Amino acid sequence: MLADDQDIIMPSNFAWGAATSAYQIEGGWDADGRGPSIWDTFCHKKGKVFQDQSGDVACDSYHLWEEDLKCIQQLGLTHYRLSLSWSRLLPDGTTRRINQKGVSYYNRVINDLLANGVSPMVTLHHFDLPQALQAQGGWQSPQIADLFDSYAQFCFQTFGDRVKLWLTINEPYIYAKFGHEDGCHAPGLDQPGVSLYLAGHNMLRAHARAWHSYDALYRPTQGGQVSLALFSDWAEAHDPSSALDVAAAERYMAFVLGWFAWPIFVNGDYPPEMKARVEAASRAQGLPSSRLPTFSKEEPRILGTADFFALNYYTSRRVWPGSGPAKIGFEGDLEVERDVDPAWPVCGNSWLAVFPEGLRKLLKYIKDKFGNPTVYITENGFSQVGPVEIEDARRCRFFRDTLLQVSKAIHEEGADVRGYFAWSLLDNFEWADGYRVRFGLYHVDFAHPRLKRTPYRSGREYAQLIAQNKTSARS
Repeated sequence: MLADDQDIIMPSNFAWGAATSAYQIEGGWDADGRGPSIWDTFCHKKGKVFQDQSGDVACDSYHLWEEDLKCIQQLGLTHYRLSLSWSRLLPDGTTRRINQKGVSYYNRVINDLLANGVSPMVTLHHFDLPQALQAQGGWQSPQIADLFDSYAQFCFQTFGDRVKLWLTINEPYIYAKFGHEDGCHAPGLDQPGVSLYLAGHNMLRAHARAWHSYDALYRPTQGGQVSLALFSDWAEAHDPSSALDVAAAERYMAFVLGWFAWPIFVNGDYPPEMKARVEAASRAQGLPSSRLPTFSKEEPRILGTADFFALNYYTSRRVWPGSGPAKIGFEGDLEVERDVDPAWPVCGNSWLAVFPEGLRKLLKYIKDKFGNPTVYITENGFSQVGPVEIEDARRCRFFRDTLLQVSKAIHEEGADVRGYFAWSLLDNFEWADGYRVRFGLYHVDFAHPRLKRTPYRSGREYAQLIAQNKTSARS
């Protein structure tokens, strides 16, 4: 019995999962007719990723799926979150050309999961836009919503008889900001305050179209659910007694989480403070209108286009108002400073301060702010950097502490949390950090010819925790 595990009590139908994404694990970047994605292009340029590493091979899950399946079986997962490579299925991003070998691969994965009693949660788009569509403007193009809807409908039609949990887009905030403003993720654009809002706007439009297509055309026979995975930190006032710091924390939550959650769960539009601040900053720049786009009345409605709330949480921040000259762009619009509490230990990545209580507070915030939706925690994890520790005691403690906070959120706060997906099943390609950063429940030896998978202690203990909760639920 793990210490304190008697306090981790989840509902009997709780989804115990782990998550991955196609580009981060599959490899086979040009195998069997797959087209290039923006991450292939980004990684193949020098100086973009740690040591110029790439996802060309990654964990080679395209060829080693059976090894991944063994890991899933050993953990005793009830659910597995994976993403589909858009360019593996549709090499040019459109249904004009369908890659049947890509279809066969995902059919095999889905069927194997179901045969082993594991429910798939499938993400349609996890950062890896087909390069052919980026060449046409990518997420800044108004046509992208129609193209995404066509891709989504292809996936619903092809796999929806077996997939009952869908995520349209992963972390639109991260994709928009890192890829279209900071330039540190694909497609590597650096256009402060313009491209990220347009990309975010079009991702919301695309998500809504896909949700409506599913609702009208596929839900009646398939009976599944559709959402999108939203990233958020938890923000606390640096000085809780300061009204300005409290307001800054609220503003941070509005810009990071509310940017995408408010239109879907509140009123079909962006948070009022976000709209006001971006418009004011735009006017101060001499622009005739706000850099934040507006939703057209001719578009399908955004409000209500999520059947559950999918949350990716990693860390928390202490926040206070910005000072000094306003920056042009998202940071200037937001106008806050942040740091981490010295009491929060930092793991692996310098940005990842461990604060499990932040997740509990965030779950309560979501309950109160967005109408107590059903929540799946679709990503949460603890990284290692440096010498690998297979006996990763700190990560074991992290999972226990975090799941205890989730249990408290359910039983004490009344949050309707239905599942938890650890990031990640395997050590994998961690975007700009390459293979330097490891989040896996399973260690991957990238120097081994068969990319050997070995369970970390945290993976073994996660499996014990799952087994104990399954036993408790039956008794």
